[in-house]
Amino acid sequence: MTQRTPSPYTAPDLIGDSPAWLGFIWLAFLISMAAMLVGIWYLPVDAWMRGYLLMGTLFLTASTLTLSKSLRDRHEYERLVNRVKTARTEQVLSQYEG
Repeated sequence: MTQRTPSPYTAPDLIGDSPAWLGFIWLAFLISMAAMLVGIWYLPVDAWMRGYLLMGTLFLTASTLTLSKSLRDRHEYERLVNRVKTARTEQVLSQYEG
């Protein structure tokens, strides 16, 4: 029996984000960041308050990106561990049956 290559529609490990989705999320990020920065710039407040809000915006953005990367890395690690456990279980079962 020949081994078939899994379809990207049935193999969850091969499914990636579409170019349209990637374009949308980048556009949404850039628009929201620009709107926030313009809004802070035109606020009728002192310069120190504007600087505080800008600093908070930049730190919040950086920590959000770091958190999302860390969560993604942890998810990928857990998937790898589960795949290894599944492979070991299948190996034990095939030895037991054979």
